[in-house]
Amino acid sequence: MDILQNIFSYSENSPLLFTQTYFWLFFAFVMAIFSFLYKKQNSKILFLFIISVYFYYKSGGYFFTLLLFSTFVDYTLGWKIYRAKTQRGKKWYLFWSIFINLSILLYFKYAYFVTDIINQLFHTKYHVINYLGMVTNEITGSKFDVANIILPVGISFYTFQTISYSVDVYRNRVKPVNNIIDFGFYVTFFPQLVAGPIVRAADFVPQIYQKFKLTKEQFNWALFLIVNGLIKKVLISDYISMNFVDRVFDTPLSYTGFENLMAVYGYAMQIYCDFSGYTDIAIGVATLLGYHLPLNFLSPYKAENITDFWRRWHISLSSWLKDYLYIPLGGNRKGKARQYINLLITMFLGGLWHGASVRFIIWGSLHGIALAVHKYFKSLRKNKLVEKKVWHRFITVFITFHFVCFTWIFFRAESIQLVGDMLKQIFTAFHLELIPTIFTSYRIAFLLLFAAFLIHILPSKWKSGYQEIFYKLPQFVKLAGIVIIVVILYQAKSSGIQPFIYFQF
Repeated sequence: MDILQNIFSYSENSPLLFTQTYFWLFFAFVMAIFSFLYKKQNSKILFLFIISVYFYYKSGGYFFTLLLFSTFVDYTLGWKIYRAKTQRGKKWYLFWSIFINLSILLYFKYAYFVTDIINQLFHTKYHVINYLGMVTNEITGSKFDVANIILPVGISFYTFQTISYSVDVYRNRVKPVNNIIDFGFYVTFFPQLVAGPIVRAADFVPQIYQKFKLTKEQFNWALFLIVNGLIKKVLISDYISMNFVDRVFDTPLSYTGFENLMAVYGYAMQIYCDFSGYTDIAIGVATLLGYHLPLNFLSPYKAENITDFWRRWHISLSSWLKDYLYIPLGGNRKGKARQYINLLITMFLGGLWHGASVRFIIWGSLHGIALAVHKYFKSLRKNKLVEKKVWHRFITVFITFHFVCFTWIFFRAESIQLVGDMLKQIFTAFHLELIPTIFTSYRIAFLLLFAAFLIHILPSKWKSGYQEIFYKLPQFVKLAGIVIIVVILYQAKSSGIQPFIYFQF
């Protein structure tokens, strides 16, 4: 009974994470059942839909009802848009899809932010009430605190995904799915459900109706990505976070300027390994089930300018913002001044998408300003050939990387005050004489950080080379290697749960 209770009950302290043993037992069960169903299209999709809802329930509790509500609404409105006889009718149903989705997102993610602004401006005393928690308490007998609104896991990701479906149906880029189970599977597919990548309907829906296919090359690719993602998350991201980065960001004034600077570099690699590690595992798991998810990262710290960075970082979000926000605002079609304004608006909202905080707004706005500045200078040399020598590329990558690191401070620090404290230490209390002692104290974290950056900047051909070596290894050698890596990761793994950073968004 205790085992059954653990399987079918939600515990905030034990979510289904890719780094937990329980997840891999869950996935082994999924693959076992899937092996009997993969040739039966309807049964396969129904099973994966049910198991994906279960996955979300184990990760986010009763908020799975909200996920099902969004699924029902957008499936219904998708068909309404498709069947509408007039353009005005299509726009009307599209409006309701966007309005309902954004209203839910705004309520759960920005209720406190908006309420605080209203109270400060008009000297009111409004309080936020968790109506969903209130209804859930009445129905299930749960004891949610109705005075607090808890952010549903992955709401930003699946909201953008369902909006893109409605817009793509409106634009005739995709036809509505055959039935609500198929659509539910598209929305809830568990590998990418809670932290992306954001999947476009036009890319994923056609895969629903294709026969299962998994070649030897795809299997090896999936295996490599899963192992690679676990190493990124557990060995690099979690270790440098727990043993160095978090300590400095929590109390920057207790550390030297050098330690603060190294913590900024550390966080840059931590968030990359954390998020790209999740994506690697998600793509690998999806591949084993016969589905292709889009690439989400492409060595972003090798970017030569800020525009290049956003072609490499969180690609599914940056392309979503471009196609569903920047271009509808006018893009670059209405003059240079309007283009710069559109960039600022897009990145401002992109920052706000990450959270209801001034820090995220500053982070997004800084990137928006940088994109506008880059576009401006690029336009000045539009017809000039610029020879990109090695030293020129080094300088541009160096500047871009350090600008991105500077903005990460706003993204990571818990308050603007801590941002100021960190910058103060970096510029006024560097203490060069203590560097040897600091290196000795944090030698493992610094060695991991150095190794991670070294691998990150390797030429793509080199990375493809060691992937090919992995593919060609005999299966028993791969298995032995994976076992050794898992043992090492288990030893390096912290005792507490370290959720993926983007779960909070």
